[in-house]
Amino acid sequence: MRHPVLIALCLGGTVALAGCSEGPSDAEVERAVKSVNVIDESNLNDIMLTVADPNEAVNYFKGASEQEPDRVDFQRGLAASLIRANEWDRAAAVLNAIPPTYETYERYRLEAMVADSKRQWKKADSYYEIAQGLTTTPASVLNNWGFSKLTRGDAPGAEKLFTEAITYDPTRFTTKNNLVLARGAQRKYDLPVIQMTQTERAELLYTLALTAIKQGDVTVGKGLLEDAIETHPQYFEAAERSLDALDGNVTEG
Repeated sequence: MRHPVLIALCLGGTVALAGCSEGPSDAEVERAVKSVNVIDESNLNDIMLTVADPNEAVNYFKGASEQEPDRVDFQRGLAASLIRANEWDRAAAVLNAIPPTYETYERYRLEAMVADSKRQWKKADSYYEIAQGLTTTPASVLNNWGFSKLTRGDAPGAEKLFTEAITYDPTRFTTKNNLVLARGAQRKYDLPVIQMTQTERAELLYTLALTAIKQGDVTVGKGLLEDAIETHPQYFEAAERSLDALDGNVTEG
């Protein structure tokens, strides 16, 4: 997967060298190669964290960290991949090994997730707050923080964080869905005033419907299912199936 990056960089380098009357010195060549390697490694790190199988990512970052133990990005990558593989204790150990002077957004976001896994809520809140202050695009960390609050049963706190996250990224559907879950947990069965497509509106109504039914508000839930089906621009199979199942239970009852 690295070849397209390397080819593009090498071609660019070929063009640049062709325009010079004198060839580059050995030191310049060495610096150029090193720069290409760093760019390529950074690209591969991102790929391993977003595409690769969690266990494959763990093996990659473990090997890379052993070869270059001073590379903090490899250590953070190892911690992140361990979290994807649900290896929470090992992830915590890797994070603890990173010198505290490296105060980055990614480090504290991962620390917060580890604290969440251990139900260390005060510590998690502290790490989420620090992470939020270390980035100009905190939508992701605010969403994670909100979900943490929701799992603790603090639906109002979660709603506030999800709403704030949407102000930074109004296109993230996961956050919108989480916001609806938080509102539904408080029996707020109307959709929030946020940017949404017609399809998103139908899917959010469906989420609200299931939340209402789960809480025993069956009549409200049925009405929301009907609204979701009517709103969706196409056939909404999941909502239709849920409504049929609900009607069947009511008839049998």
